[in-house]
Amino acid sequence: MKILFIGDIVGNLGLKAVSEYLPYLKDKNQFDFIIANAENSAPNGRGITKQAVSVLTNIGVNTLTMGNHTWDHDDIYEIIDKKNYNIIRPANYPTALPGRSYITVKLGNKNVTVINLCGQTFMDSFNCPFAAIDDLLAKIPKDHYIIVDFHAEATSEKIAMGRYLAGKVSAVFGTHTHVQTSDAQLIKEHTGYITDVGMTGCRSGVIGMEAEAVLKRFRLKIPVKINVDSNSSSWQFSAVIIELAKGSTSAREIKSIYEVS
Repeated sequence: MKILFIGDIVGNLGLKAVSEYLPYLKDKNQFDFIIANAENSAPNGRGITKQAVSVLTNIGVNTLTMGNHTWDHDDIYEIIDKKNYNIIRPANYPTALPGRSYITVKLGNKNVTVINLCGQTFMDSFNCPFAAIDDLLAKIPKDHYIIVDFHAEATSEKIAMGRYLAGKVSAVFGTHTHVQTSDAQLIKEHTGYITDVGMTGCRSGVIGMEAEAVLKRFRLKIPVKINVDSNSSSWQFSAVIIELAKGSTSAREIKSIYEVS
C-alpha cells in the first residue's frame, strides 16, 4: 500500500501547488490513500475554510489533519463534524470540543487509521500527547495501519514521539515548523518517521509568510501583522511517500518529496 502525506498547506498558493502538482504525482505513483495537513490552508494561513476543503477533496485528498490553528477560522465549526469531509483535529484537545481525533478508512481488506496530535513544548496548552496516543492505541485494533500526524514545534519532542511509537504504529510524520527535515527513516524496521514533512506554499517568503513583515518583527522587536505571502507565484510542494507492507502493519520504505515551481 502506498500513502502520500502532504506537509502544511499554507494559503491560496499552497492550494495552487497541490492543484498543479498532485495530479502529476498521482499519475506517477498510483497512491492508495492521500493525507494532507490543512490547518494553514485558509487565505490568511490560519485555519481551514469550506473552499479549501472543496479544493483538496476534489483533487483527491482523502483525509485532512489539523493542528494548533484548528479553530482560527469560523468555517471549522460547520465542517469539522461532517463525515464526508474526513477532517480530524488533535486528539489531545479537550474532549468537550467538536470533531474527531482519528479516522479509520477501509481500503480493500485493510484498515488505515489516521491520528492527529499536537505537541506541548513551545506550543499552546495541550493535554499530554503521549497519554492521548496511549488511550487511542488501546481502542484501535492492532492489525490496522496507523498513521500519526504529530504537529509540534520542538524537534526533540517529535523525535521522542517517534521513538515512543516505534513498533506500535506504521508511521509518525512531524508537521508544524514548515521546514522539511532530511531524516526520513524506518525506526526498528517498522515505523516510518520524519521530524518534519515541510510546507506546501509560497517559496519566496518566510515559512509561507511575507518576508518583509517577518524581518521587521525580528529586527525592530515590535508587533507586526504578518500575512501570507500572496504576491509570489513561486510555490514549493513538500510531502512524504510511505509504502506499507502487505503482510504486516509495518512500513517498507519512506521517502521525502520537495518540488518547486
